[in-house]
Amino acid sequence: MNSQDRKLRAVKLPKDWAPSGWRNLTALQQPTYPDAAALEGVLEELRALPPLVTSWEILALKQQLADAQEGKRFLLQGGDCAETFDACTPDVISNRLKVLLQMSLVLVHGMRKPVVRVGRFAGQYAKPRSADLETIDGVSLPSYRGDLVNAPEFTEAARVPDPRRMIKGHARSAMTMNFVRSLIDGGFADLHHPEYWNLGWVGHSPLADEYRHMVAAIGDAVRFMETLSGQEVHNLNRVDFYTSHEALLLPYEESQTRQVPRHWGWFNLSTHYPWIGMRTAALDGAHTEYFRGIRNPIAVKVGPSVEPDQLLKLMDVLNPEDEPGRLTFIHRMGARAIAEKLPPLLNAVQRDGRRVLWVCDPMHGNTEATSNGYKTRRFRNIRSELEDAFELHAAAGTRLGGVHLELTGEDVTECLGGARELTESDLERAYHSTVDPRLNYEQALEVAMLIVRKQAQIGAPSKA
Repeated sequence: MNSQDRKLRAVKLPKDWAPSGWRNLTALQQPTYPDAAALEGVLEELRALPPLVTSWEILALKQQLADAQEGKRFLLQGGDCAETFDACTPDVISNRLKVLLQMSLVLVHGMRKPVVRVGRFAGQYAKPRSADLETIDGVSLPSYRGDLVNAPEFTEAARVPDPRRMIKGHARSAMTMNFVRSLIDGGFADLHHPEYWNLGWVGHSPLADEYRHMVAAIGDAVRFMETLSGQEVHNLNRVDFYTSHEALLLPYEESQTRQVPRHWGWFNLSTHYPWIGMRTAALDGAHTEYFRGIRNPIAVKVGPSVEPDQLLKLMDVLNPEDEPGRLTFIHRMGARAIAEKLPPLLNAVQRDGRRVLWVCDPMHGNTEATSNGYKTRRFRNIRSELEDAFELHAAAGTRLGGVHLELTGEDVTECLGGARELTESDLERAYHSTVDPRLNYEQALEVAMLIVRKQAQIGAPSKA
């Protein structure tokens, strides 16, 4: 341990904290397992399994997020609303990676800065629910809480929380991580060959020509540099890629929280970048207690009901030493509420003077039900909230440093509007989400292009 690390340990090591300390507090959104002994047996098994990520990767991401706080990078965080075990297939994983790579290429080209790529995958298997029970035709059963907890089929057997699902979730996460790492290390992300990222079903997309022109321009620039230098430009054949998920199921997260050689403190080694959802971010709650003690960079979802004083108190608990790259606030206000609800929060944090990375989630505040019974989001509302976010940050003198999206590389029809102007009648064609509607490839790429245009229009803030 070097002198700098010793200094950090003396300053930042939380007092009176243990990975199991959350058990003494109210833990919301947790399932009730019928067999306590079986649950403890599974957790003991999980503690013995290898970790999914390393402390070195976690600290590298924290430094990149610190750069994003300073405007030197931009965070792109995206993936499924809720992963399913059945979707742990090479096609689904590679298509999701392709979308994020294409979006990041658009952002790098347009914003002229590096992009921090973070996938909502390899662990996004648990989801919060509005009610503990779901009722259909007079029958009430426990709500589906994600494949990490129970199954989506509306039967009594399927809805019983099963701790063995945590073992299966860990295995699926490991397989996903292994495949993503293998693709990236094998040259899948090579800028010399962006054609590797093409998705066959979108060749006729209205955005395809614009994207191909951008790829061609980048390819010409790469070849020009290599011609001048007489050798291949290095570091264009791979990218850094990180994982994130909502750390909702606390027994699972505790089992993956460990100390490691050569680094002080505790790390959640199930993911690089865990976040607290809006439903579980109470100051005196179990999730906040758990998060305050891990060294990972962490994020908190911030909705329209959050008051400035609450936000400042969360900063006191989760990042008392104002560590760079430590804390992200992901605001998800909804297109109708953002203009009223976001500025007081920005102004309060700005006056406080501490570091935070502001990220916009334009998805969750814009969910609605259609006349034909589908849960959806309108692209025009997603676009409106994102555009307003840039403008409100610029007006407050703060910086929007990233975006958080639910998206997929599959040919789904779950969000209305976008490049193809999907209508309610289109939803039934390919609505596959088990929880929330996701952007498809075209809509996701359109968001990336929107970000570039809006950033150019707004310019740099007067102060960070």
